[in-house]
Amino acid sequence: MSLVTFSSTLHKDKTVYAVAGSHTQTILALAKEHHIPIDFGCGEGDCGTCLVKVSSVDGKRRPMGGPLNVREVAVLKEMGRITQEEIDKMYVDDIPPNHWRLACQMIVRGGEDLLVEYPSK
Repeated sequence: MSLVTFSSTLHKDKTVYAVAGSHTQTILALAKEHHIPIDFGCGEGDCGTCLVKVSSVDGKRRPMGGPLNVREVAVLKEMGRITQEEIDKMYVDDIPPNHWRLACQMIVRGGEDLLVEYPSK
């Protein structure tokens, strides 16, 4: 089981449980389930509207969420949130390169407590 804390400047932080072993529950799905207002457009990883900053709650450990998929790489690169060097390193290391993710694409892995910062609507 993982704890995910959603944080925004206009809303009170909210911590929720993510189902362990789901392997399909995205940050966006978790937010919707708990009525957390993360903005999104397509929900398919094509538009970048659901951009969030993800870090470990204690600020010491890098998130272990799976590597970015092809859609997420393309959108984050287009938005200037990831470099080609970071992409290349991700494919070698098999871990996400930085804190920026698309909420509709990032799947929460069991055992990692996350802080998800999102812009307010």
